[in-house]
Amino acid sequence: MSRIGKLPITIPAGVSINVDDKTNEVTVKGPKGELKQWVDTCISFEINDNVLNLKRQTEQKRHKAMHGLYRSLLANMVKGVSEGFTTIQELVGTGYKAQATDQLLTLSLGYSHNIIFELPKEIKVETITEKGKNPLIKLTSCDKQLLGQVAAKIRSYRKPEPYKGKGIRFEGEEVRRKAGKSAEKK
Repeated sequence: MSRIGKLPITIPAGVSINVDDKTNEVTVKGPKGELKQWVDTCISFEINDNVLNLKRQTEQKRHKAMHGLYRSLLANMVKGVSEGFTTIQELVGTGYKAQATDQLLTLSLGYSHNIIFELPKEIKVETITEKGKNPLIKLTSCDKQLLGQVAAKIRSYRKPEPYKGKGIRFEGEEVRRKAGKSAEKK
């Protein structure tokens, strides 16, 4: 058995899971939203007493891989619609600013122009600016994959550089620093 695939998924109160047998599509609804995921036909489902278990047909290597993959995807969907996911990014650099209005994020990152990024409707954005601290971008969504993709796109506008550490980084991320030219002269 797949170590991940055999773990049961506990379904919290307020979350419902529906499986369409014809298309093998799983729909998870909860207080934070609704998510859909197609699942390979080699995986079957069993729901007993608010616990979802996934079973596979054979012991083929591909079926073992699909077993763990779809268990992780469905567990993330259940967690997303019940609790949600949050990513916090930090803007490190003099004059770097972020401002959010509805689904538009305006970034001032030291370029000659501001970057205007339109967010998908599933993602909520909040910017936090405190005096003496780096500006923060807080992204919240029920879809973990979409949240990670949008956070990576925002980070790609100004990746942290290794000499001064300026750029957009995830909160708590350690940036490997390099010594500059003056360190070699000794």
